[in-house]
Amino acid sequence: MKIKETATIISQECLCEGVYSMWLATSIAKKAQAGQFVSVYSNSDARLLPRPISICEIAGAGDGADTKIPGRIRLVYRTVGEGTREFSRMSAGDKLEILGPNGNGFLPALREEIRPGTKALLIGGGIGIPPMVGLAAQLGCDVTIVAGYRTGKEMFLTEELERYGKLYISTDDGSAGTKGCVIDAIEEAGLNADVIFSCGPRPMLRGVKDFSLSRSIPSYVSMEERMACGVGACLGCVCSAEDVDDHSKVKNKRVCVDGPVFEVSEVVL
Repeated sequence: MKIKETATIISQECLCEGVYSMWLATSIAKKAQAGQFVSVYSNSDARLLPRPISICEIAGAGDGADTKIPGRIRLVYRTVGEGTREFSRMSAGDKLEILGPNGNGFLPALREEIRPGTKALLIGGGIGIPPMVGLAAQLGCDVTIVAGYRTGKEMFLTEELERYGKLYISTDDGSAGTKGCVIDAIEEAGLNADVIFSCGPRPMLRGVKDFSLSRSIPSYVSMEERMACGVGACLGCVCSAEDVDDHSKVKNKRVCVDGPVFEVSEVVL
């Protein structure tokens, strides 16, 4: 069940150029799962549509915070327009209207795939890295993580990822880790897994799909799409699907409600 409420910013910091981390006090934390997102509304009447931002971390009431706080979620986002730039200028004590948790998360996949001794490979690229933190925290199995960045100067969340497993890095320019994409880092390290979870830009997900299918590894992707309503009404975030969708009766999936997490064979990348 979705909750729409006014949340209070607990803290905000800049992680690297254009990337910000915001902790919010919100009762949405009680219902949220790794892989879901929240819709964040601007305080300006000039921007009516919310901005969808994935949930990076979830903390319960009293978990390292004031016990009066109903719960906390962490949003890590990149500034790409006036809405996110507005959010980046806010500070502790400011208020934001949010709706969530939205979409499906990784939980159904975890129930299906994770067993004692399972080796999970988590792959994140760019702003698709934050959901991997929350997922890694929930897995409780053997975790290996590959994170792809444009340059070494733009790396973020590496300390958080290293809490949960062995971390491998790729950068486009080779300034840190393996030069190239996440698949280059995987192949260079000779990594394998029982299941793969990934989030990032579509070219990266296409590479992950090819890699997982060629090795018959179950794989789940969290897709990044531009969204308008965020609740499945506008059809602005549809992606191509392998099968006919029950809602639209065509080969489409609505990323905001049918996703953002899909089994990799469900979607055309």
